[in-house]
Formats: sequence, structure tokens, C-alpha cells
Amino acid sequence: MGFDRNILVTGGAGFIGSHLLRRLVQRYPNYRLVNFDALTYAGDLGNVADLVNTPNYVFEHGDICDAQRVGEVFQTHAIDAVIHLAAESHVDRSIENPLAFIDTNIRGTAVLLNAALSAWDDALKHGLQRRFYHVSTDEVFGALGPKGAFDEHTAYDPRSPYSASKASADHLVRAYGHTYKLPFVISNCSNNYGTHQYPEKLIPVIVRNIAAMKPLPVYGKGENVRDWLAVEDHVAAIDAIFHNAENGKTYCVGGNNEWKNIDLVREICRIADEELGRAPGTAEQLITFVADRKGHDFRYAIDASALERDLGWVPSVDFKEGLRRTVRFYLKP
Repeated sequence: MGFDRNILVTGGAGFIGSHLLRRLVQRYPNYRLVNFDALTYAGDLGNVADLVNTPNYVFEHGDICDAQRVGEVFQTHAIDAVIHLAAESHVDRSIENPLAFIDTNIRGTAVLLNAALSAWDDALKHGLQRRFYHVSTDEVFGALGPKGAFDEHTAYDPRSPYSASKASADHLVRAYGHTYKLPFVISNCSNNYGTHQYPEKLIPVIVRNIAAMKPLPVYGKGENVRDWLAVEDHVAAIDAIFHNAENGKTYCVGGNNEWKNIDLVREICRIADEELGRAPGTAEQLITFVADRKGHDFRYAIDASALERDLGWVPSVDFKEGLRRTVRFYLKP
């Protein structure tokens, strides 16, 4: 069977990648979706088990830092587009081991860019459609005070090894676009929540600790603010940007949904007590304030109005409904 597009999705066995693959495989049967994942600690083929027998889905095991393996996959599947999600993404881990983030997030991105340039050289000379889509984070912009929001014109000011490595990757993608005329788009998203997230991030940690009646660790006083975006809304935005954004464009993707960490934890406690049939307030008694993270950014917020104006995307998932579905998922035995 011939396909109209052959799209390489890096990190497709991870949280966001698995949701994206499910959406694209189902919506675009004329596309071949190639899931390229190293299956490190955060990658799980169980996240995409339902796609295994789908005719337009392929899994390829490999590391984005392995130039030979990446080149083989480009050649084998005649890759004509990349949606690059593979990354080390946990701030705490980046503080403990920054070199792993530099290797994967910077060098790995460069390997992919070089592979795309090599594979697409002739096609680009003949004006054929190609696209390198780099999925990034709002953390590259640093931190906000009580007011304001990040947008596409915000200056970069990364504050952690993780955000610095993602900022470096963003710069590399733009540099390849300028120097080599590689067609690219970039998006920077706020905190995602949803099912199938590796249980090191805030929401799954809190839910699973509630189920086990373990302490609920909250950094500092819990005053830090984050903008929460349903993963389903994020992958819908990726779909829209991939298909409709002009080459060289960047879009900020956010949920317009700010919560203080302590307020979010209390809301999760309330939902979990209801779902578990426990007395109200049971889970909240488990909240334990712990020493703050090094260099903890105070607040992130996204102004996604450009994405709405240009491509018509708006978040659609009601947060409390989405959060309840998410809590139910992590309460499963």
C-alpha cells in the first residue's frame, strides 16, 4: 500500500507521543506513522499496544543520538516529515544529571536535523513538501511574576538544565532553517496532563500516593503556578500546526488554565476521595511540604491567541472533567 505521507514521530511510546500517534493513525489512514523510540524508562509500548495491528502504523526501536540508526529509518520508510517529541523532560532529573539532557535533547535533535537534510536534499531542490516539526516547552522562556504570559515574541531565559537543553534544540532547528533552508515549525507548550504519563510528574505521583495513603510531597509552600493543558488538546494543536502552519512559524500552546500547585493538589485530593469512597478530607491530610526545588520557576502562563487567530485552535477539554478522568486512570490497580 502506498501512503501520501511517511511521518517519523520520535518518542512515540511516551506520554504525548502515544496520544499523538493514536490521533494521527486514526484520522489519517493515508499516512504511514513510524514510531521511533529508544524505550528508555519513560517509553512504554503498552501506551500504543492498540495500534500494533493498524496498517498505517510501524514501530522502530532506536535512539535519536544514533546517527546510523536514524539514517536507516529515514531510508527504509522514505520519511518525508518529522514530528520530534523524544526528549528527557523531568526538571528534577536534569538537576541531578544534566549531561543526559544535553546529549538527548541537543545532540539528538542535531542528529535528526542532519538526517533530514541528507534524506531530503534532492526533494527540497525540486520543491517537494517536507516538514521538520520540533515540539518544545514553555520553560525555555524562564519564569513569570504574578502577571503576564509567554507568547511567540517572549525572549528566551531558561533556568534549569532541562529548559536550557530544550532552548538549545529550538535554536538549532531555527539555525538549520536559516542556514540550510530546512522547512520547520516549532511549538512551545505548557504543562500537559492526562493518561499514560510516566509516574514521576506531579499529577500521577499525587494520585498514586493518595491510593497508597503515602505522603503527598509539595515543593515549598505550593505557591508556584502552572498552566495545565489536556494532552488531547495538545495533540490536536500539533495536528493543526503540522498541517497548516507556515514554514518557519512558532506557536505557543496553552490551556488558559492556571493553578497554584497546592490548589491543584487539593483538587486532586477531593476527586480521589470521592472516587475511592473515602471521607472528605482524607487525602488532604497526607499533604507534606518539602524543601523547594533548586531554581524553582515561580509561574508559567501561555498566551495562545496567535494559534487561535491563525489556525482556529482552542482548548476544548473542561479541566475538572479531564482531571477526573486522569485521576481515575492513575487509581487503577
